[in-house]
Amino acid sequence: MMKFRFRRQGNDPQRERIKQDLFAFNKTVQHGFPNQPSALAYDPKLRLMAIGTKSGAVKVYGAPGVEFTSHHKETATVTQMHFLLGQGRLLSLLDDNTLHLWEINVGEGSPGLEEVGSFCLPGRPGFESTSATRVTVILLKRSCDLLCLGTEGGGVHFLEMPTLTLLDTQALVHDHIMQRSVVPEEYKCGKSLGPVESLREHPRCPNKMLIGYSRGLVVLWNYSSRKVENLFLGNQQLESLGWERSGKTFVSSHSDGSYMTWPVSSALSTQQPSTSVIPYGPFPCKAINKIVWRTTESGAPLVVFSGGMPRASYGDRHCVTVLQEKMQVTLDFTSRVIDFFTIHLIPQFDNPSALVVLLEEELVAIDLQTVGWPTIPCPYLAPLHSSAITCSYHISNVPPKLWERVVAAGLHQSPPPTWPINGGKDLALEPKHNGLLLTGHEDGTVRFWDASGVSLKPLYKLSTANIFQTDCDHNDGLMQGAEEEWPPFRKVGCFDPYSDDPRLGIQKIGLCKYSGKLVVAGTAGQVLVMDLSEEMSAHVINIATIDLLQDREGFTWKGHDRLAPKTGPISFPPGFHPFLLVQCMPPAAVTAVTLHAEWNLVAFGTSHGFGLFDYHRRSPVLARCTLHPNDSLAMEGPLSRVKSLKKSLRQSFRRIRKSRVSGKKRVVVSSPTSKVQEANAQLAEQAGPHDVEVTPVQRRIEPRSADDSLSGVVRCLCFADTFLRDGTHHGPTMWAGTNSGSVYAYALEVPSQEKFSEHSVEAVLGKEIQLMHRAPVVAIAVLDGRGNPLPEPYEVSRDLAKAPDMQGSHSVLIASEEQFKVFTLPKVSAKTKFKLTAHEGCRVRKVALASFTSVSSEEYCENGLVCLTNLGDIHVFSVPALRPQVRYDCIRKEDISGIASCVFTKTGQGFYLISPSEFERFSLSARVVTQPLCSVDVDRALCTGPPVRPVATAATPILHVALQSVGHVMNSAHSSGNSEIQAGLSSPALDSPNSSADITLDTTGDITVEDVKDFLTVSPAQGLQTNACALPGGQLIHSSSSL
Repeated sequence: MMKFRFRRQGNDPQRERIKQDLFAFNKTVQHGFPNQPSALAYDPKLRLMAIGTKSGAVKVYGAPGVEFTSHHKETATVTQMHFLLGQGRLLSLLDDNTLHLWEINVGEGSPGLEEVGSFCLPGRPGFESTSATRVTVILLKRSCDLLCLGTEGGGVHFLEMPTLTLLDTQALVHDHIMQRSVVPEEYKCGKSLGPVESLREHPRCPNKMLIGYSRGLVVLWNYSSRKVENLFLGNQQLESLGWERSGKTFVSSHSDGSYMTWPVSSALSTQQPSTSVIPYGPFPCKAINKIVWRTTESGAPLVVFSGGMPRASYGDRHCVTVLQEKMQVTLDFTSRVIDFFTIHLIPQFDNPSALVVLLEEELVAIDLQTVGWPTIPCPYLAPLHSSAITCSYHISNVPPKLWERVVAAGLHQSPPPTWPINGGKDLALEPKHNGLLLTGHEDGTVRFWDASGVSLKPLYKLSTANIFQTDCDHNDGLMQGAEEEWPPFRKVGCFDPYSDDPRLGIQKIGLCKYSGKLVVAGTAGQVLVMDLSEEMSAHVINIATIDLLQDREGFTWKGHDRLAPKTGPISFPPGFHPFLLVQCMPPAAVTAVTLHAEWNLVAFGTSHGFGLFDYHRRSPVLARCTLHPNDSLAMEGPLSRVKSLKKSLRQSFRRIRKSRVSGKKRVVVSSPTSKVQEANAQLAEQAGPHDVEVTPVQRRIEPRSADDSLSGVVRCLCFADTFLRDGTHHGPTMWAGTNSGSVYAYALEVPSQEKFSEHSVEAVLGKEIQLMHRAPVVAIAVLDGRGNPLPEPYEVSRDLAKAPDMQGSHSVLIASEEQFKVFTLPKVSAKTKFKLTAHEGCRVRKVALASFTSVSSEEYCENGLVCLTNLGDIHVFSVPALRPQVRYDCIRKEDISGIASCVFTKTGQGFYLISPSEFERFSLSARVVTQPLCSVDVDRALCTGPPVRPVATAATPILHVALQSVGHVMNSAHSSGNSEIQAGLSSPALDSPNSSADITLDTTGDITVEDVKDFLTVSPAQGLQTNACALPGGQLIHSSSSL
């Protein structure tokens, strides 16, 4: 007999209003360094910097917290950018030969960066081809009323600004130059002079400008009289030009690695260079791409240029050279130089105070006022990928004491920077709570970032490489020896994509924010436990080894060796000091780690099993092997290249056979059952009430094979003070979930604080749950009697959080890749569930518990289960009822690395990598939103002509200056709506998602069951089994609900 199951009546309007006050999806800000930068601009009046990228993004930066971002509607490379000085306007040139004018909207509404105009230089049929009108160089005059465009055809065109109106009658073509001057034949390119390489306005006479052609010819052109005043004949291909401040001299750089200085006379003449220098000659050198000449009060000019290195010896180096009298420094970078500019004073002398260099992978600032020209740490735009990010970890509501100690440790590494790009004002209020983002890297470092506001500020860097024996010291010695040679190289920047040893890579991080205990786990099975210290120290690290195989026969590790730790005392600067190294054997990558500082315990898992260690007594507590007999891939390791072709073929044929068999079982074309189902579906569509929600059709999920490779990988670990033995006595427990759907729960005997040194911790296996679909267990969380997550260690003892409800029955939430399920404790009976894969056709990738506070009432909040799937969408479910609340599209499903890198916060925000160097920040909470709130004082009275009309464009700003400050309440509800919501919040009849009293477990169509083994319900004579490695047969106490 077929049964219809209808859920309760459709959406409750009152509940929908509450959800609108709780949940809202926004992509708010991007942290880190822009991916693939291609252009740079600087406004000395507003002290703003702009960066364009190959994907068409435009980003404007000022003081920390002052950011504007937008995007061209065309996905094209930004090749050049120029600010209209003081106006808050920016001009960009794309590689499709289009010009775009951007404007910082400072009016009312939502300030941001918007496109207000565009222009494409038209071709001249019969005279110039399309390539001839391609723009090669842009000159924006200081008055900002005229734009000069140099082209490949040798012409110079003029546009009126800011209207982008072409002055066709003013165009300068090569005929004008050759008619008004005597140009030698060797400087002609057929009938033209070749592409225009450089345009420079005269610093004293605005109506004059230098026009540089590719073959070395430079012309001083008078725009007013339309005459050639001087000819300068260079003998090498021209790359760039730069004026000296007085206008009496200019400098040119060339393709052979030379630069020349030229005197400028008032009489019409053909000039020769006064000096010609090849800084790194006499052997052939690469081109000097850009050169600038700055005057100083001391009288000795400061010359800065990029390139020019000897081809044979250092042709692969990326360098910028700074010259002043006898002092010369060759700044050696690890990525390609895109562009640079100097920050200098406007009065009598340039007196450059800083040099800012944009590289392909980072931004570097050099202090030119301090002896030695040191680097200036960047308060933002830090290269997150200086070493590849391998894991991320976020801590919300960091206590002030821990925050101050971490900041102090960072100041010992580098002093607070005086950032020269400080335009605009950050109007955001100080955040109520500080947030830390920790990133683990391939080179064994952990970086601490201030994630409280718009700017992701670097705070502190922790390195673990000095604990182990590597080749770092030897390589550093070789580099030091090379730096003493000519050219005078100086390594600058922190981008270093190469790791000395891939085994150093950080895989998992855990931090107790109240005790300052940090656990860091790596690729070679190393687990480091650290403490935060304000003093320098030199001490010996305690080393312990745990064998997770437990002498199992038939398993041979074929992967990498363990890292050899250094012997003897190791010195550490102020910061986190490791005092314990736990080495897992075999040395496979650590896949899960958790820390409970109040119990002095650290738990860790690999692809072979999991272990528990008492770091106070320096003694192991537990080691459990989770390997299946067929887990051969688990013995090879991530760095092993030993692959069994026979094994792979065998598994492939097994999958094919299994799919054929299951397909034959399912496909019954003319069965009566299928016809009945079709008739029932039609009946439900025609006669069913429209306001009733029908239970959706579920996909059939095939159970996974027990002999799948890597089934023993430990995916998650957690500690909880809950009921595991019986319903009246609670105590410490540890939970572990594996890749094969197994969950292990251990009851822990933890001595009191006074007896830590006298008694050891003991672990007793309490429950073993096998999810019959064998889907990997992604997360485990224990809920108290009210359905709330348990507080963190020390929160209750230090009166920082409300004590959990120990009167009602606890429950455990187990999240697998296919579904979420809540079990009651201690009986481990199914309470409620949601089949995500069966309903949505996706798999769980990331899970977290978050607290959502209402916009209308700060007193009302709900706990939610946040889930990111393999399709890139985010779901929020109520806890513990597991009712779907909202769903948002967040990440492209093709962006596998972005999905894998996602990390959630406890306040409903999240981060994921949109490129190797950038985090995208998003918010799921309607109340907690981190967006810029800033202002820029612009002077647009300078511009003449009609106002610029905004153009219709799809390039809406990615982020706007927010109306609310960081974490501030966005009160969008009307007063009448507030009263209704307040009444709804206080209504006892409200169907709260936190209540689970009326929840019935839906078992319709279940075809599988899970086994729960209870190892604590044994006879008194038998006693408790304490050997976790030799498990006795358990009693099957529950087999009625599916997974």
